[in-house]
Order: sequence, then C-alpha cells, then structure tokens
Amino acid sequence: MEANPRSTGRLPAAFLTPGSSSFMDFLGQHAPETLPGRRVLPPIQGAIEAPHGTTIVATTFPGGVVLAGDRRATMGNMIAQRDIEKVFPADEYSAVGIAGTAGLAVEMVKLFQLELEHFEKVEGAQLSLEGKANRLSTMIRGNLGMAMQGLAVVPLFAGYDVDREKGRIFSYDVTGGRSEEHGFAATGSGSIFARGSMKKLYREDLTEQQAITLVIQALYDAADDDSATGGPDVARRIYPIVTVISDEGFRKLTEAECSEVARSILERRLEQPDGPRAALL
Repeated sequence: MEANPRSTGRLPAAFLTPGSSSFMDFLGQHAPETLPGRRVLPPIQGAIEAPHGTTIVATTFPGGVVLAGDRRATMGNMIAQRDIEKVFPADEYSAVGIAGTAGLAVEMVKLFQLELEHFEKVEGAQLSLEGKANRLSTMIRGNLGMAMQGLAVVPLFAGYDVDREKGRIFSYDVTGGRSEEHGFAATGSGSIFARGSMKKLYREDLTEQQAITLVIQALYDAADDDSATGGPDVARRIYPIVTVISDEGFRKLTEAECSEVARSILERRLEQPDGPRAALL
C-alpha cells in the first residue's frame, strides 16, 4: 500500500474498493502489520521498561461529563516526564483518557480517532456513544498480546450521549472488557485514592464548575498518596488536563482556568491540611 513515486498518482486499488466502515478492518485486511497488536516483539526477559501514564478521573453532571488526567509519566521509580498529556478528544462529543504504556496508548488514541472519522465518512453518520465505546473495546482486546508482555493500555472513555442527552463514562480492563460507570470513575495507579476522594464529594446535582473542582481535587488526593501521580505543580505551572463534554461538544480548559481551581484547592489545604474536603465544593 506504499506510494510508488513512478506511478501515475492514482490511489492503490485497496482505497477504491468498497468495504467495511471500520478503519481497523481495512488495515487488518490490507496492512495488518501496521496494527499495534499485530506487531511481533523480540524475545525478552521480564517486562519491558517504558514510560507509563497513570491517573485518569471522570465525573458526570446534569449537563455532561468532565474527564481529567494528571501530567506525570513514570518509568519504574523514575519520573519520565512531568507534563505529558493524557486526555484527548476522540471526536466532537467524546474523549479518551489514557493510562498504561504511554507510547502505545497515544498510538491507540490516534487510531481510534481515525476509526471514528472513517466510519463517519463512509456511513455519513456518527456512531452512537455506545458504539464508540464498543469499538475502543475491540482495539484494547487486540492489544492483549502486548499487555501480556507488560505493555498494557487501560483507557477511560467519556462522552455526551446526544440520544439520551446526558454524559456517560466507560471503563475497561486489559482484555477489552467494558463497563459503564455511573457518577464517577478512575483508572491508573492512583485510581484507588482518586475514587475514594470522589466518593465523598460526588453529588448528582453538581454544576459544571463543581464537577471540574471535584476531578482536580481527586487528582490532588491521588498525588498525595501515589508517587506515580503528579499533582498541580505551581512552581513549574503544570496543571492537570481537564476537559468538558456537553451538548455543545468537547472543550479543553485553558491553563488559566485549571490554575485558578488548583490554587484555590491548595490555599484551602494550607488552611486545613487534614480537614474536611467537602467544603471545597
């Protein structure tokens, strides 16, 4: 399928042949070696050391859903990167937060974006939110061979369901198993601490601003107990990536917006280091 510099400029026949609306199926038929899960790794002793992304959190509110991630990537006991981005738009009404092997996760997100765009162009309509969640599940299942060698990818998928008119969250395991989460969810190494924080702060009637504060607070709490999770770094001006998906589509908060919320949380913590947290909302 590679371009031929001596050709007449026509596309290869594979691109002109009617077929599935799935870009993954197209690659599997015409260039299977380009799929991440089809690559053959050399024999190795033990797990491969590669940068890993950690904590991703999400919560719903009456107008949509908020998806956020910290900025730290680790490799063993070392900090590999302090400002990695782990939350990406999948399309206009959905987003993916990545946890696991950073390189493979980013590649999977790009392939997922192409999958949704390809379907929309071929079918002339968008997949339902549940259909998108199922497609991502299939991609994760295809990476099982890599996961068995320590290169797992475990994302969190969230979006606004235009049919049901509400935000929804889907979590996954390394085999591609999919579960819909209600209210809030977390994945990654700091997820147990983030989930505990959200459990105490979550309410069904949260406003958008309160939901944003909740996810940043949850990441702060996770960073307090998990060394692989990076909390708001005021000195370096590194703040969590926070996105909001509503009936107006996908929106990523600016650094100034995240900074304002993070600083308010830090100021309250200085006043009450171990005091009540619900007051933050």
